[in-house]
Amino acid sequence: MSKKLRMKQLASVTFLLFTFFNFAQELAFVKYKGGGDWYANPTSLPNLISFCNQNINTRINPKVQTVEVDSPDLFQFPFVHITGHGNVFFSDADAENLKNYLISGGFLHIDDNYGMQPYITKELKKVFPDKALVELPANHEIYNSVYPFQDGLPKIHEHDGKRPQAFGMFHEDRLILLFTFESDLGDGWEDPEVHNDPENVRLKALRMGANIIKYVFEH
Repeated sequence: MSKKLRMKQLASVTFLLFTFFNFAQELAFVKYKGGGDWYANPTSLPNLISFCNQNINTRINPKVQTVEVDSPDLFQFPFVHITGHGNVFFSDADAENLKNYLISGGFLHIDDNYGMQPYITKELKKVFPDKALVELPANHEIYNSVYPFQDGLPKIHEHDGKRPQAFGMFHEDRLILLFTFESDLGDGWEDPEVHNDPENVRLKALRMGANIIKYVFEH
């Protein structure tokens, strides 16, 4: 790694830590390689941000950014989001950058939009070969940080009817990555006309999303 790139990453880490505690944190969609539809839910994060700013006293910038996995700009965001239905590929540079981002205080939420699971779990092994995804129990704090979900992760879209699961990855006892599976939270965050979800289903998805944001910003 060049000295110039190391200096840029150091500056980005400093900025990341600064944004945790100051006005208008920014969130970003992650644009990954491999041909999968990283752009699948374009209205999801804007709607979640609006809900959080109105209901849980966050001050998140309403303009959502897009960042590539290997970009030093990744370090500018305290929370980044990956979604899609298909293939994901991380290069060595992607894996190294994402690892450094996560162990430096960043957080990654991966929402399987039905079909991503076998691809993303394989690529995560490039990022952390010695770490495993661990299912979070229903009593984990993330399910109750604002709104109570006594049964854990809610089911938003049925698909094949399997139970929703949330898996975490930890570094030094801090949750650095959340993988939501068989839930489709991001679909529930989208504009109402996209999936025609009932309002109570959308509210459930947004409240769970708010729990995730609140938990991440406080840990």
